[in-house]
Amino acid sequence: MRDLKRRRVLQILGATPAVAALAFTEAEAEQAATQSQAARRTAAAAGTAYKPKFFTASEYATIVVLADLIIPKDARSVSASEAGAPEFVDHIVNVQEERQVAARGGLKWLDTESLKRFDKTFLQAADAQRRQILDDIAYPAKADKRFSHGVRFFSGLRDLVAAGFWSSKIGVQDLGYQGNVPNTWNGAPQNVLDKLGVKYDA
Repeated sequence: MRDLKRRRVLQILGATPAVAALAFTEAEAEQAATQSQAARRTAAAAGTAYKPKFFTASEYATIVVLADLIIPKDARSVSASEAGAPEFVDHIVNVQEERQVAARGGLKWLDTESLKRFDKTFLQAADAQRRQILDDIAYPAKADKRFSHGVRFFSGLRDLVAAGFWSSKIGVQDLGYQGNVPNTWNGAPQNVLDKLGVKYDA
């Protein structure tokens, strides 16, 4: 997959109808972010790796690789996996049964496609080989119809990874979101007041 800048990922997601069709509410996303980050901290405190609730170890390793291909580390911020997006994906898929067949089936599709092309699973494939597969499924409008299963899987996963990343503390900082910060408003600029022929009472 071609390198995409973080802002470009936001633009793509914002222009994609799939974003409006995310199968979780804002409250569910917030709960998933809170619980997945708590599970991440618990594992780190115990000095162990996060143990996925839904995915097998191999499936989860693939999710981590995919997440970092979707949102890689750059000069501005950390990668999706460093922000805890894979844990978020695991949590959502674990609690939403309607996602489970598609998630597992999509990972199987990736491995099958990779075996067909390179005689290796997606995890075993080289970075360039992985990107070659993702180039064929990452852009729905340009994708060949024979890759439709992969396109649907990757579009859904990209939405989840983005939600996981930008609902994390790191992701919120990456967006530059200030939150409910008090500020001072000194009124309209003088040139605007002059143009309107008005002034503030002393």
